[in-house]
Amino acid sequence: MAHAHRDQHSPTHPHDGSAHHAHDSGAIPDGLPEILDLDAALFAPHLTALTGRVACLAGDDVRHIVDLGAGTGTGTFALLEQFPAARVTAVDSSPAMLEHIVTVARERGLGDRVRTLEADAGAGLPGVTDADLVWASASLHHLDDPATALAGIRAALRPGGLLAVAEVDGMPTFLPEDGESGALEARCRTALDGLHAERLPHRGADWGALLTAAGLPVEQERAERWELRAPLPEGAGRYAYLVFERVRGSLEGRVGPEDLAALDRLVDGGPEDVRHRGDLVVRSTRETWMARRPA
Repeated sequence: MAHAHRDQHSPTHPHDGSAHHAHDSGAIPDGLPEILDLDAALFAPHLTALTGRVACLAGDDVRHIVDLGAGTGTGTFALLEQFPAARVTAVDSSPAMLEHIVTVARERGLGDRVRTLEADAGAGLPGVTDADLVWASASLHHLDDPATALAGIRAALRPGGLLAVAEVDGMPTFLPEDGESGALEARCRTALDGLHAERLPHRGADWGALLTAAGLPVEQERAERWELRAPLPEGAGRYAYLVFERVRGSLEGRVGPEDLAALDRLVDGGPEDVRHRGDLVVRSTRETWMARRPA
C-alpha cells in the first residue's frame, strides 16, 4: 500500500518526512511530528520562497489547494499564508496526522479553511475534482505505482491547474565536509540509499518524464541546495540529534561497528554530541517540478 505521507524507512529526510510513516493503527511514530516541525521552522524562509514561486505560476485565482501527504501540515499552513483566499484539503493516510492538522488549524483561527481527507494517494483522491493547485512535498516517491497515482492527481486538478512536486535527494548533512566526519556522513548516505532502493523504488525517479507521460507537462524544474550556517537558528542541534538517532537505528547491520560507534557518539551526550557542537552546517538539496494540466 502506498502511503502518501512519510515512510517508515526514510529515517533521514525530514521533509521527506524524515521518518516513520504511521503504522497500520494510524498512530504517529515517536518523534516524527517534532522532526517535521523543526524542519519547517529551520527552513521556513526557503519554504516561503518556494511557495512564492508556486504562487507566481499558479496565478491569482487559486481557491482550492490539495496538500498530498500532508504530514504535520507544514505545506498546508505555508500555502494558506501564501494564498489568503484559498482553502486546503489536507490528504494523508494517517488519521492521527490529520487530527493534528485540524487541531493546529483551529488554534490558528484557520479551521474554516482546512478540510481533511484520509486517503491513500496511490488510489486516487475521492471527491476531489476542482483543485487549482496540488502540492506534493516528499510524498510521490512513496507511491507503489506512480503512473496510476499521477493519473489520479491529474483527474483531481481542474484544466489549467498546477501540480507542484518537491523531493529531497537523501538525508540532510550536518558535519564538516572535510575529514572523517564528512566521510562518515557519506557512508551513511550510501547505506541509506541502499535501504531506500529496496523499500522505496521510486526515490530519485525521473519525475519530469513521469509527469510528462501522465499528461502533466513540466513548466519548471529546479534543484536547490538549502544550507544553514552559524549562527544557526534555535533547534538546529535538536534536529540533527533526532535525525542521527533515526539514522543509527536504521543502519544496524548495514555499516561497520566503527561507524555505528561514531554515530553513537553523535547522540550520547558527550563532547561529540551534535546538540552542543559549534561546527554544524545544515544542508539539504530540494528538487522541484512544476507541471500543469493542459487547459
